[in-house]
Amino acid sequence: MLKALFLTMLTLALVESQDTEETITYTQCTDGYEWDPVRQQCKDIDECDIVPDACKGGMKCVNHYGGYLCLPKTAQIIVNNEQPQLETPAAEAASGAATGGVAASSMATSGVVPGGGFVASAAAVAGPEVQTGRNNFVIRRNPADPQRIPSNPSHRIQCAAGYEQSDHNVCQDIDECTAGTHNCRADQVCINLRGSFACHCPPGYQKRGEQCVDIDECSVPPYCHQRCVNTPGSFYCQCNPGFQLAANNYTCVDINECDASNQCAQQCYNILGSFICQCNQGYELSSDRLNCEDIDECRTSNYLCQYQCVNEPGKFTCMCPQGYQVVRGRTCQDINECETANECREDEMCWNYHGGFRCYPRNPCQDPYILTSENRCVCPVSNAMCRELPQSIVYKYMSIRSDRTVPSDIFQIQATTIYANTINTFRIKSGNENGEFYLRQTSPVSAMLVLVKSLTGPREYIVDLEMLTVNSIGTFRTSSVLRLTIIVGPFAF
Repeated sequence: MLKALFLTMLTLALVESQDTEETITYTQCTDGYEWDPVRQQCKDIDECDIVPDACKGGMKCVNHYGGYLCLPKTAQIIVNNEQPQLETPAAEAASGAATGGVAASSMATSGVVPGGGFVASAAAVAGPEVQTGRNNFVIRRNPADPQRIPSNPSHRIQCAAGYEQSDHNVCQDIDECTAGTHNCRADQVCINLRGSFACHCPPGYQKRGEQCVDIDECSVPPYCHQRCVNTPGSFYCQCNPGFQLAANNYTCVDINECDASNQCAQQCYNILGSFICQCNQGYELSSDRLNCEDIDECRTSNYLCQYQCVNEPGKFTCMCPQGYQVVRGRTCQDINECETANECREDEMCWNYHGGFRCYPRNPCQDPYILTSENRCVCPVSNAMCRELPQSIVYKYMSIRSDRTVPSDIFQIQATTIYANTINTFRIKSGNENGEFYLRQTSPVSAMLVLVKSLTGPREYIVDLEMLTVNSIGTFRTSSVLRLTIIVGPFAF
């Protein structure tokens, strides 16, 4: 009983001493807490907010009283901030209301108030005047205003390391980075913390020993799509020729050179990372692979045109000599002037040959011959001048190409009248002085004129082919002549 009375008197003495002194002294809070000069109590430090990269390996940081937790990102966290209803005696409840504290119950030894407050020990809820924490801080308050901040400038406040007294007589954090009181190296960045500071390397650098060295981002793919260029503290991406950086400055997209800057002279085809030029028909790419040069088709072959090849830009044209016309683009065909337009008179007939035409008399007969049918002249038996002359002369015309292959059969002669018991023989009577022709008898009544030497035109040959007819007893003899005019054209077509 005496011991209880002594404790009561000691408490009253402490209360009276507080009313007269009104001084505040404290030491640092427990690890994980810091002093709140406004609320005049220790409050939890949010390490997730101030510690850079507090959790590694894809974990998320969850603040906790006096520390923090690293949990998987998929973890679900349920926080119960409801204040439990506690049954307390009336005297204790009144005392708690006066101090703004909590009732002394089973929480007195827990150190954590479910609503977010902090209780240092059982002494913290022992009365409205005295609170003692686990870090051995002592707070003496005026019971009439337990949360009041001393406003008398004469009252001294002792701040923890890293804090300083403000104009409002409260402890505030010292920004060592701004004040220049830190000891970070010149290649480091100072980061202010509550009550302290930290030295970190700038972005793009990593700490190696005591120095900050550049991080080679290009050595750790895939920073860039194609090419990476490392720079002090950073990097940038480049693209290969034919590509350009996309808006994300990472991906490379193809450049359509045919739309952006078409350098091709004629046709442009875009391909991945580049482009190719092509030329129209009749042109070929020059050495720079951009421009087009005309192809001289006439120089590539001697057989493009039958007569003459004329090169033109991007193409060629075949031409034929006078008297011919172009067919199928390359071949020369003789123009039959006798069917179109000619200058022959009415008493003349037009004869077409390869490359031209000639006019011959419609009546080629000469005295004593008379015209009996077209191109046939007969010498009358009644005329004494006809006894030593061929009975008839037939006029024929033909045309052959120059440089014709030899030997070649070119004309056939045949008897029109056949007599009984007669023998027919054939010969070249005239016009074969150089031996260009040979007459080969093919039957008793016919023979074939053979070209045995190649002829070059333009040139005209008149060859008389004679057929002798003799009866078997030799009492009858007659002859007929076929006068063949051979016109050799100027070309081999």
